[in-house]
Amino acid sequence: MTTMKKPRKTTKRASTPIEDLPPNPFVFEVLNVVCKQRTTAKKVEALKKFEHASLKALFIWNFDDTVISMLPPGEVPYSSLKDEQNTSGTLSTRIDQQSASMRFNNTVNANQGFTTLRREYTKLYNFIRGGNDQLNGLRRETMFIQILEGLHPLDAEILCLVKDKLLQTKYKLTRQTISDAYPDITWGGRS
Repeated sequence: MTTMKKPRKTTKRASTPIEDLPPNPFVFEVLNVVCKQRTTAKKVEALKKFEHASLKALFIWNFDDTVISMLPPGEVPYSSLKDEQNTSGTLSTRIDQQSASMRFNNTVNANQGFTTLRREYTKLYNFIRGGNDQLNGLRRETMFIQILEGLHPLDAEILCLVKDKLLQTKYKLTRQTISDAYPDITWGGRS
């Protein structure tokens, strides 16, 4: 006697919605949400949801080989007068210290006294070849450090990664994913 197997019911998993963020989120908040997505399609969807010119500017600087940084590569020497009384060191050291002292949920209160890359991205042209070539190196580096001082430490870390084209070492993003999310970005021919 033959027995028939019961057909298995396959249930299709409902697509989980992309997490919401407060208005004008920090870049690190957006990148954290994007990188939590498991598939490239969901990453693209998240990037489209949080589309902003500041994100595109950072991605172009990081992923476009024709954008050449006019800042020295590597660690950014960083200390402020307040820090010199306690500790001095590199920006990475300060980021670690501030991150340890701050309590994060998934989002951060935007009124903590930090500026954002959403506001500061219009100044990024000063740090790439062809942007503001009249600046001398010392003035350019001073401007960069001043921007970093005003940013949330995790956004400052992102800016330092982007200047060295290392964003993908911390966040699971590729140029192809960025191209899929923002087809209006034209790659190449910038320097």
